[in-house]
Amino acid sequence: MKISILDDYFDTLRHLPCFKKIAEHDVTIWNDHVQDRDVLAERLKDTEVLVLIRERTQIRADLLERLSNLKIISQRSVYPHIDVDACTRLGIILSSNQHTGTPSFATAELTWGLVLAAMRQIPQQMASLKSGNWQMGVGSTLAGRTLGVFGYGRIGRTVANYGRAFGMKILIWASEASRSQAEVDGFNVAKDKAAFFEECDILSLHLRLYDTTRGIVTAEDLARMKPKALLVNTSRAGLIEPKALVKALHAGRPGMAAVDVYENEPQNDINDPLTTMDNVICTPHIGYVTEDEFDVQFSDVFDQIVAYNSGKPIHVINPEVLNS
Repeated sequence: MKISILDDYFDTLRHLPCFKKIAEHDVTIWNDHVQDRDVLAERLKDTEVLVLIRERTQIRADLLERLSNLKIISQRSVYPHIDVDACTRLGIILSSNQHTGTPSFATAELTWGLVLAAMRQIPQQMASLKSGNWQMGVGSTLAGRTLGVFGYGRIGRTVANYGRAFGMKILIWASEASRSQAEVDGFNVAKDKAAFFEECDILSLHLRLYDTTRGIVTAEDLARMKPKALLVNTSRAGLIEPKALVKALHAGRPGMAAVDVYENEPQNDINDPLTTMDNVICTPHIGYVTEDEFDVQFSDVFDQIVAYNSGKPIHVINPEVLNS
């Protein structure tokens, strides 16, 4: 089969142990990021299997209609970047394992790295030292402070347990079922969403981005946060009402933010408000970007290709295609 892989920036996938699962096929790997429809249509004109790295490239109807040889798109996790209806109409299978039961330590670890970096002003202290100065300010201790975890799935649960190790008070807000599970696990649950935002010293978002969660964090929510509070987002920028975070930071509630995700990605604008604010730490969506995590993810992605090639597709999002 002719397989194309998009957006493998550092040519990582061919060096992973799991790559052997598809090595016998005709695999083309693109190391740049392109969103131009004409360029993508030319690159993918002979492609039968398209492999995507999360939501890096938008796959919409106007592109899919030009890919007459495409039989299956294989990826992992959610798929707001893919026109599923167009895939179904054109007879293209979308396989995407939702991996709800598997841990994701990489994102949880980055979340904690951002918490420490922000609370102890690590980037600012480094910049001060490199410029020939000494200490530039005074950071904050984590022990005894309240860590709020919004969303209690596989990542949120791990982050909450890390918080326990640092001697923090843990407070959870999530769906009703997830709140019940958090209580079973011994965590405190906020009495309501408003109280959650008011009480947290550090508040970390760990929700999937669906239509029902888009904009779930509102400007009103942010305005309830403490002036010295830290908001951390390693999930998706769309969870926060558009432009609300920048306005909230300018207003002083919360006082700091640490973000790994953006409304438009890749984020290359050096004048973007978030990347220019002194009270914000930014990283370029690297929560899941480790060799270990890639091997876990792409074992799934490549298994989906192997299953399709054997005539038994798995993790199919649009099963209507199979019936046609």
